Amino acid sequence: MKVKISRGKFEGINACADKRGVIAALAVDHRGNLLQEIARSRGENGTASAADMLAFKTAVTKTLTPYASAILLDPEYGLGAIAGHSPGSGVMLAYEKSGYDFSTKGRLPDLLPEWSVRRLIAVGAQAIKILLYYNPFDEPQINMIKQVYIERIGAECTALDVPFFLEPLVYDDLPGDEKGLAFARKKPEYVVRTIQEFSKPQYGVDVLKVEVPVNPAFMEGTSAFTGEGVAYSSQEAIEHFRNAASATTLPFIFLSAGVTDKVFCEMLELAAEASVKYAGVLCGRATWQGGISVYANEGMTALERWLEDRGVQNIQTINNVLARCATPWWDVYGGKDNIEGLGDDN
Repeated sequence: MKVKISRGKFEGINACADKRGVIAALAVDHRGNLLQEIARSRGENGTASAADMLAFKTAVTKTLTPYASAILLDPEYGLGAIAGHSPGSGVMLAYEKSGYDFSTKGRLPDLLPEWSVRRLIAVGAQAIKILLYYNPFDEPQINMIKQVYIERIGAECTALDVPFFLEPLVYDDLPGDEKGLAFARKKPEYVVRTIQEFSKPQYGVDVLKVEVPVNPAFMEGTSAFTGEGVAYSSQEAIEHFRNAASATTLPFIFLSAGVTDKVFCEMLELAAEASVKYAGVLCGRATWQGGISVYANEGMTALERWLEDRGVQNIQTINNVLARCATPWWDVYGGKDNIEGLGDDN
C-alpha cells in the first residue's frame, strides 16, 4: 500500500537531506545554555551578549554547512546567520522557547510569542523543529497539556504544508539526576514509550529527532564509560536500540545530547550493529562545542580557524559514519517509489 505525503512536506524533508536521502543536519539553535557557556568561558565575571550569539552561530553556519545537509537555527539569535548557509543545505527553524520554568511542575513547553509557522516559513524555514521535555509516566494532566500542544503545532504545520520535526527529551524529576545510574536504567523504557506516543497520527509529526535509548556513561566498552556502574551490557544496549526503532513507523534521526563526536559515533555504529534503520542525525555540540572557549577568549578569527580545522574534522567524522550506517528517510515507507502523489500537486 502506497504512502501519501504532501508535496510541501516531501520537498521540505528532502531539502534537509542529502542526495542519498540521509539527514546529516547541524544544530545551532542553542540559546540559554550557549549564552551561559560563552560567559562562563570568559571567567568568573564573564558576560555574553546577543551579538556574541549571532557571531558564533554565523561562523558555525558559514563554515560547516558545506558539510551538512541542513542547519537548525533559532529566530531569537540566529536569523542573521541564515544568509551565510551553504546553498546546498536546508534551513530548519526552532519554534519553542528555550528551557522551561523551574518554578512550575512538569517542564511545560511554550512557543515563541512573536512567531508562527507562517512567519518562520517567511524568513526561510523549510522545516519546523520543536523540543519537548516528556516523561511518559508523569501526571496525566501534565502529559495531556503537552500532547495538546504538539497536536496544535502539528495541525499548523499540516495547514502550511511544511515538515514538522519533533525532538522529545525524556526526563524524570524523582531520581534527581538524569545523568546518573538510576535514570540510565529507566531511560530505555522512557524513550520507547515517548516514541510510541508521538508516532501517533494525531500529532502530525513527520520526522522524530530522538535520543539514543541508552546512556553510554553506564555501558562498558564505550569511551564515555565512567566505571561508576553498569546499566546495560553491549547486547542489552543493542536490544534497546531495536526496541526504540520498532516503536515508530516514522523516519527518525538521532541527536547528540552534548556528548563528544567520538562517543556519538560509537552510538551511531551501535545502532547500525543493531540493524536499526535510522535516517541520519541532527547534532550540534558534538561538532562545535570545542569552539566555544576559543571564541570566548580569542575571538572570531580564532573560532573560524578552529572550525575550519577541528569543526570540519568532527562533522566529516560523523558524515563518514552516516555514509556507512544511515538509510534514506523514505526507506521507512518502502522507498521513494512507494510514496504516492509526487508527480502531482497534492
